[in-house]
Amino acid sequence: MIDGIGIDVVDIARFKQSLERTPHLAQKLFTESERTKSAPSLAARFAAKEALYKALSPTHGLQWHDAEVINHENGKPDFLFRGAIAELIDGATVHLSLSHDGGIASAMVVIER
Repeated sequence: MIDGIGIDVVDIARFKQSLERTPHLAQKLFTESERTKSAPSLAARFAAKEALYKALSPTHGLQWHDAEVINHENGKPDFLFRGAIAELIDGATVHLSLSHDGGIASAMVVIER
């Protein structure tokens, strides 16, 4: 059964400007591993975290580093959960789709229980 759906889109150029304008923003939003990615990939990862938040519909704040976006060897994106988010997910299946093209990064998350 679908328990939640979330989607988010990010303007890549605007996101890149935000990262450049705010020195510690990347450290706040992304894990050390995520920070090695390009601006379009970071924008997609930010969209993924926002889409996850929308799919979970939590009543409390979540920590950005508790949901790390990883890629499997075949390129498929996935989440690595820690902390409070891991407790909220609690065995659910989380599907993640990322895209970036035409200056826009997007992500969609579906949670099944």
